[in-house]
Amino acid sequence: MTPQELENLAHLRRARDLIDRDYAQPLDVPTMAQKALMSPAHFSRQFRAAYGETPYSYLMTRRIERAMALLRAGMSVTDACMAVGCTSLGSFSSRFTEIVGESPTAYRRHEHAAVKAMPTCVVKTHTRPARDGSSRTSSRIREAPAEAAS
Repeated sequence: MTPQELENLAHLRRARDLIDRDYAQPLDVPTMAQKALMSPAHFSRQFRAAYGETPYSYLMTRRIERAMALLRAGMSVTDACMAVGCTSLGSFSSRFTEIVGESPTAYRRHEHAAVKAMPTCVVKTHTRPARDGSSRTSSRIREAPAEAAS
């Protein structure tokens, strides 16, 4: 890698860290691009090339990941939606279903005994929404049935 490419990656990491830290705040591409010291269009292209998804997609994946944890803890769907920075329950539910493979209500209804028994670091890896690089495919996140976990 050239020194310029390494510098660009460092700037992109700053923007990604901003998303990871402030996912519940109103974030838009120009704000993220400013953190990366790039124009919004250049930032979006570079982010996608480096991380395999657009900045907005990465932000929504982080929000859904956090919402999953809140729903497992028993929070209502509406409260989880607002807690992770989404303002539209309909858009949140659609994106949640797209990424997780089931609605937030159905996900909340499940017994997550297997996840509750895992250490937090394992839970984060096990339940992280996965993307396969294409923008509109869902990745189903499933847990082993409760009787199989025993």
